[in-house]
Amino acid sequence: MPADDPSPLTADALFEHAACGLLVTGGDGMIRRANATFCGWVGYSIDELAGLRKLQELLTMGGRIFHQTHWTPLLHMQGSIAEVKLDIVHRQGHTIPVLLNAVRRMSGAQLRHEIAVFVATDRHKYEHELVLARKRAEELAAREQQAQQALILAQAETSRQRAMAEDRALFAEQMVGIVSHDLRNPLSAIKMGTYLLERGEATPNQRKVLGRINNSVGRAERLIADLLDFTQARIGQGLSLSRLPVQLHQLMSESVEELAAAYPGRQLEHRHEGEGSCTADADRLMQLIGNLVSNAMAYGAPDRPVVVASRFVAGGFEVSVHNEGKPIPAELMGSLFAPMVRGAGSQASRGVGLGLFIVSEIAKAHGGAVVVESSAEAGTTFHARFPAFERQANGAAAPAERSG
Repeated sequence: MPADDPSPLTADALFEHAACGLLVTGGDGMIRRANATFCGWVGYSIDELAGLRKLQELLTMGGRIFHQTHWTPLLHMQGSIAEVKLDIVHRQGHTIPVLLNAVRRMSGAQLRHEIAVFVATDRHKYEHELVLARKRAEELAAREQQAQQALILAQAETSRQRAMAEDRALFAEQMVGIVSHDLRNPLSAIKMGTYLLERGEATPNQRKVLGRINNSVGRAERLIADLLDFTQARIGQGLSLSRLPVQLHQLMSESVEELAAAYPGRQLEHRHEGEGSCTADADRLMQLIGNLVSNAMAYGAPDRPVVVASRFVAGGFEVSVHNEGKPIPAELMGSLFAPMVRGAGSQASRGVGLGLFIVSEIAKAHGGAVVVESSAEAGTTFHARFPAFERQANGAAAPAERSG
């Protein structure tokens, strides 16, 4: 044997320093011998264990019950036990998960148990993770089942709500018909009455009252028109249009002139770029500009001008309305063109929140769209962009093909 080879270990050395704990107990469990590995794990010396403690005394309460009800009977019947998982209590009180293998032997007239102990901390963690994973899987399966049941209920509720919505839509159409027929006639009568009274002799106070009546009738007519447009857009096939050739800049200039009279003391300007005509519904364009200007007057800075711009761009034309003042809150940007949405402003309660919705619908009916830009530095600008249209031989309007 080479001189640098280690000396062979004795049987006692192998026993004492084995990679596992080794125990020898009597038939009653009294520890007769324990190796250094086991003593190190449990925190006791061999002198504190041998002949003084039983194996079951080192176990948890559950382990002691198992030792009495299973361990001893199994060893007696089988003569051996393999991979029994128990918890041993360390001298300082914490528990150590271990696996125990035991063999029952007779040494002369005496019965003894030879036990190998393996620390099972990693296995314990693995088993614990498996239990948790199984529990999570069961919870997920239960939640999925609940979700499926909820989906079935939701689908049934959706069908019920859809049927109710269809009934409400039909009712709304009928109500709008009543509004258009029964309210417009008395409003027309009131308007005609104030016109006749204004033609006669009236005191300044009476003329002031008549002016208020006319203004109220005008607001009521606009509200009715908005409701009719809303109903046509949501329940019908969209807003109806009558497209004709239009001098865009002239139309916008006339609209601004009319609107300026409705906002005395406020600055309203018109700017234009490019030259030409477009094909559009002139009344609808005026309605779009009126709604955007009304919105700008309600939420813009009162001491700063509101600017209406009309311009021809590649492939179409655009009209925009710009105002300065506080920007539109970010949380409103996503629902700005939804019906019944109004911002927080001093004049926000004058309408029913349909102005921007109708603006968007007018643009859609023309094949265009409305976008908004808003910041504290640049102010707020609504851009209504429309594609170019050409007149066909039958008089209908069709999108113009872009050249180049």
